[in-house]
Amino acid sequence: MRLVLASAIALQAFAFAPIVHAAGGGDSSPPKPTNTTKKCLFGRVYDEAAGKCVKPNKTNFSQDQLYDAVRELAYDGQLEHAQDILRVMDQDDDRVKTYWGFTYRKMGEIELANLFYQQAIDANPDNLLARSYMGQGFVAEGRTDLAIEQWREIKARGGEGTWAEASLRDAISTGLTYSY
Repeated sequence: MRLVLASAIALQAFAFAPIVHAAGGGDSSPPKPTNTTKKCLFGRVYDEAAGKCVKPNKTNFSQDQLYDAVRELAYDGQLEHAQDILRVMDQDDDRVKTYWGFTYRKMGEIELANLFYQQAIDANPDNLLARSYMGQGFVAEGRTDLAIEQWREIKARGGEGTWAEASLRDAISTGLTYSY
């Protein structure tokens, strides 16, 4: 009974808190389509310098550029292609682990997704995006108590007002999750 009451109080607090979309916990807007999603097939990434689509392991792209391509492909629903790029990236990078989790969650493989999210959090406890995505997965599963735990961790780590915090707060209060 106490948990139900505490959850109800917490949800009331969410309903009255403003949603602020800010950088720092993740971008608040979907990625803009580039030639990677407009022209390239089979998980290739558009190389401006070469003027063509190339395999991600055949480029001099930085981790950040590859990460942007992963995010763009994942948002476009090309989850397997996003994973093709993730495979050639630094597997110790907590952002890579976060997007492994994200793609697996969107593919319906929740347990595997949570393993990757937990690895990302273990590597970087301040990874607010991993916490938000993990929490949104908990919301989708109806495990609101675990989502609230992640929301509290985000706030405790200075993430109040970030996209990561606001989107998880919104997911908890509405039951709707974000795709980016």
